[in-house]
Amino acid sequence: LLRIKALHDTVQSQAAELAELNRTLTRRVEAQVAELERLSRLKRFFSPQLAELIVAGGAEDPLKTHRRDVTVVFLDLRGYTAFTETAEPEEVMGVLREYHAEMGTLILAHEGTLERFAGDGMMIFFNDPVPVPNPAERAIRMALAMRDRMEHLAALWRRRGYNLEIGVGIAQGYATIGAIGFEGRWDYGAIGTVTNLAFRLCGEAKPGQILASRRVLTTVEELVEVELVGELALKGFSRPVSTFNLLGLRGA
Repeated sequence: LLRIKALHDTVQSQAAELAELNRTLTRRVEAQVAELERLSRLKRFFSPQLAELIVAGGAEDPLKTHRRDVTVVFLDLRGYTAFTETAEPEEVMGVLREYHAEMGTLILAHEGTLERFAGDGMMIFFNDPVPVPNPAERAIRMALAMRDRMEHLAALWRRRGYNLEIGVGIAQGYATIGAIGFEGRWDYGAIGTVTNLAFRLCGEAKPGQILASRRVLTTVEELVEVELVGELALKGFSRPVSTFNLLGLRGA
């Protein structure tokens, strides 16, 4: 009887331990599911890299204002204003959804950080919040891929009667980066001369052109075929800016 009681006590003890292990495992699974759901929600508003840093909760706050050398890409659609003047709002939204979906896929594939949507305009930067090797090369490869992808989109839109093309500007330099906004509505943004330069170069680009500053080319000049556009007088810059048109990858 004593042996039976001892065996019974052992079984009960093991059952209690197993129940506690199950409860612990359940709590861990629930916590992991909650973290994944939080990460999924954050990725809807921030780049995947930034969302993962926020969830990881490291020693450094990724949203804290900081300075970093980044490559900035601005792009928008040529002919967009004329298109919106004659198209129905539903047509405009349909075009933007197609455009954003195609360009967004390429931004993620090249590990860029999408700073903002503004109608047809997009700003992307590289080397923050996660440093990446060869940010200028990534920016150029992404821009060239976007131009190629736009050929398909532009052909599709022309069949519908829409005449839309892409224009791109690329610049490199230091920017101040961090959370911008107020409690309840935060964005992750970059400000500085480099963002203004990319924006102005984009504004100068003709349909299908990718214009880049000299500094962008210094690290990738053996990678791409370019042609000199010249010294452009850009708003907000006291001196003319040496500007180059990216034709494509060497040997492609």
